[in-house]
Amino acid sequence: MNELVEKLKAEAGLTDEQAAKALEAIKSYVVEKFPMLEGAVGNLFGSGN
Repeated sequence: MNELVEKLKAEAGLTDEQAAKALEAIKSYVVEKFPMLEGAVGNLFGSGN
């Protein structure tokens, strides 16, 4: 997930906090819309983050 945070910071000009919040929002959205992908999303983004 750190790689994604760094990419958001570099390409979108986000701070660490903004990038982490953006990824949390994306993670929540995908799990909400596609609950069958929860395990894959957890593996991709990390279960704790």
